[in-house]
Amino acid sequence: MIKKIFFFSGGIILFLFGCIVYGIIINVREQTIDEAMNSNGITTLENVHIVIDQSSYSLSLFSDSILVKKYRAAFGRTRSKSSSKERVTPIGTYKICDIDSSHIYGKFFRLNYPNLEDAENGLLKKRISQKEFDQLKFEFYYGKCPNNKTSLGGNLGIHGMGKLDYLIKNLPFVFNWTDGSIAVSNQNVDELYKFINEGTVVVINP
Repeated sequence: MIKKIFFFSGGIILFLFGCIVYGIIINVREQTIDEAMNSNGITTLENVHIVIDQSSYSLSLFSDSILVKKYRAAFGRTRSKSSSKERVTPIGTYKICDIDSSHIYGKFFRLNYPNLEDAENGLLKKRISQKEFDQLKFEFYYGKCPNNKTSLGGNLGIHGMGKLDYLIKNLPFVFNWTDGSIAVSNQNVDELYKFINEGTVVVINP
């Protein structure tokens, strides 16, 4: 019995070790942003925007219509977000409304979620009051980032992996672990930081 437990435990350890080694190999082969720009024949990025595809676990950086680089990304639960307690990544078109360069997960590019469409849907489905809707509408047009105290939630964005970066980024598979935000490796969020500004458009697809 002890021998079976020993071999079983050893097999699990070898499997996890193999997974991490394979993940490291994948990451070592990843192009840097400079290499990606050179391969696309561009020296500067213009009209930078981001397209996120949850079905392929990817975050794509565009310069105008040119796909510059695609990053591996993790999300919250993959279904439409309607409540602050669901830990779901929202679907829609957003903008970066604030940038925190000293976040617990490295850097944090906050999205203007909930946007006007989210607020309208929330009001229609009676998840927020008329007063909350009016406040979110005002903040959408005149504020920096929307209120995150309504039942729709908020304070979501793009961030790194923090202290767990080495372990999570080197897994050969992606699992959704965030509170609804979009997570990329610390190295990749540092790359994005060079090109993202407040106002950068982020499109999130299911």
